[in-house]
Amino acid sequence: MLRIVALCFLLVGCASAGVERWSAAPFSSNQYESHPAFDPRTRDLYFVRSAPDFSGWRLFVSTCGRRGYAAPQPPSFAGADGAEADPFFTEDGQTLYFISSRSENGRAQRDLDIWRVTRGEDNVWGAPERLPEPVNSDGQEWFPRLTRDGWLYFGSDRAGGHGRTDIYRAQPDGVGGWRVQNAGPNINTAGDEYEAEFNARGDKMVLMADGDLYESRLRGDEWSPREKLGDGVNTSAMEVGPLLSPSGDSLMFARDSGDPALSGEIYRLTQESTFPRRCRR
Repeated sequence: MLRIVALCFLLVGCASAGVERWSAAPFSSNQYESHPAFDPRTRDLYFVRSAPDFSGWRLFVSTCGRRGYAAPQPPSFAGADGAEADPFFTEDGQTLYFISSRSENGRAQRDLDIWRVTRGEDNVWGAPERLPEPVNSDGQEWFPRLTRDGWLYFGSDRAGGHGRTDIYRAQPDGVGGWRVQNAGPNINTAGDEYEAEFNARGDKMVLMADGDLYESRLRGDEWSPREKLGDGVNTSAMEVGPLLSPSGDSLMFARDSGDPALSGEIYRLTQESTFPRRCRR
């Protein structure tokens, strides 16, 4: 019975209760906080902070210590310029993916590309690397998410999609390159699909599209037609930056709180008292 209740929130019309604001001091502010990602090794919180109008995205990290979360600071690998957002940890915590429009080789960049950074043997982040084409394109890329079967999902406004922005997936081709596929018409429409988040098994997707959140399930090799989450999650504001618990039974996301003193905040809909894990050492 508990399992049925836990799954209910992802069904259309089931998410009317239980949504609560999760973000608090020291990382909550009068700016827009979104896109949480928890370091599997340290429990540090990585997130995006932007202006109240959701512009000027930058990455921050709030380290987890004995007294809880510390005041947020830019991570060691942050670029000196450009926008940076959408942090994602691999399951072992060894690599973090993100998007950036930082300058390259002294040349300013206008488009957002997918980057990744890996820890060394000393557990310190190394130098970030930009992923090659055709993962990145002449357009914008968003929200990289690596699933257990090796597919890297992301959003892109590259030419040839179903709409203005689609969800794609990429995988190494075995001979030094990458192959890229569109996620298909069950996920993508003539509108804007930006972000696809997954549970640990990779068989449940929460999709951010046109400012709302949707669900899809993997049936064999195909994603089911997406279904919009209930009114408890989706509101007249934009919902963005979904984060599923490993089980897929709990969800975090961001939206404008409606309070000018807070701006965008991180919310939680959970059936698991252990998600997210508390900051205690």
